[in-house]
Amino acid sequence: MHRSSGDRNGTDHQKYALLLDLTGRRVVVVGGGPVAARKASPLVDAGADLVVVAPALCEPLAELVADGHARWEPRQYRPGDLDGAWLVHTATGERDVDSIVADEAETARIWCVRADDAGAASAWTPAVARVGDVLVAVSGGGDPGRAKALRNAVQTALETGDLPLRHLRPRRSGCVSLVGGGPGDAGMITTRGRQLLAAADVVVFDRLAPHSLIDELDDDVVTVDVGKTPGNHPVPQDEINRLLIEHAESGAHVVRLKGGDPFVLGRGGEEARACHDAGIPVEVVPGVTSAVSVPAAFGIPVTHRGICKQFTVVSGHEGLDWPSLASSQGTLVFLMGVSLLADTATHLIAAGMDPSTPAAVIEDGYGPRQRLTTGTLDDIADRAAAVGAKPPAVIVVGDVVTLASG
Repeated sequence: MHRSSGDRNGTDHQKYALLLDLTGRRVVVVGGGPVAARKASPLVDAGADLVVVAPALCEPLAELVADGHARWEPRQYRPGDLDGAWLVHTATGERDVDSIVADEAETARIWCVRADDAGAASAWTPAVARVGDVLVAVSGGGDPGRAKALRNAVQTALETGDLPLRHLRPRRSGCVSLVGGGPGDAGMITTRGRQLLAAADVVVFDRLAPHSLIDELDDDVVTVDVGKTPGNHPVPQDEINRLLIEHAESGAHVVRLKGGDPFVLGRGGEEARACHDAGIPVEVVPGVTSAVSVPAAFGIPVTHRGICKQFTVVSGHEGLDWPSLASSQGTLVFLMGVSLLADTATHLIAAGMDPSTPAAVIEDGYGPRQRLTTGTLDDIADRAAAVGAKPPAVIVVGDVVTLASG
């Protein structure tokens, strides 16, 4: 005879939380409607040997069957359908049928989840927050809406790195994550970047990375400052590569935190290749590049309808193809070019660019010294020198500068 969960000894016992490995194990879903489909999808993700018993299937369930993720018994439920099952979900919408399934499961000592009456079930599916290999199950004490609200809050905290994601047990193998930190404001790093920082054992960071995020790390996280300044590279690139590989080979999760985007003039490609060659798994997390975001801080779009349809990002060093740059029909964005600004302007004008072309220097984008200096190609170097412009700065050359908002 079926009993409710609170009937045993007349006491409403605390529930026992448990994770199940359903890989290759028979699980039966009774019912073919949308509720049954919602139950079936995570079972497929868990690798269950899924059998659906129902006279007809809704579209999502039919797709699971068509894709080979589940087997379908096209009929009503009948005794014996649970033979060999480890778990059953019943969601027929017919209470009498669900009760028959639950009673047979009870007799056969098979855990049963009921969609129609949670109190009459022997097992329950919680609301689940999942980030990477972390899974948090939430029960709302019989209130599904409460459980979902709590789950959503936990999910957000995990995704934004507000909850600790680090492994505390030693791992067999390490890995490297190349994370773009954006233009310097901690709020502009991606959600995935925050997740990986929260899970990091070692963080190797640049001068332009968002340092406030480093300050938030646990005290036992190893932090290595490899920042460069113009003309001063205390940790050469080969040594940075070696550090990443050495820490990963010791089993650590290493985050290489960079300013901007790791693959936009950030040597991320070199670091990824070095790790790959050493057999170290690498994940690349793009960042908001300063080439686009820093001009945007003052309302300068790198493209704008009716003004330009393209932009070119340039490392502000010597040896550039000045004729090609000067004849460009779009915006030019120079990174790391403040010290060579006068030479850059001279080369562009000599190669045929109009001296009256608008130009701007934006210093310390999204930082405490953020400042905009505007002029023309002919006088921008003098204007920048007059205010003492210094790195980090982004230089923009093109008509879009006229759209600057102050």
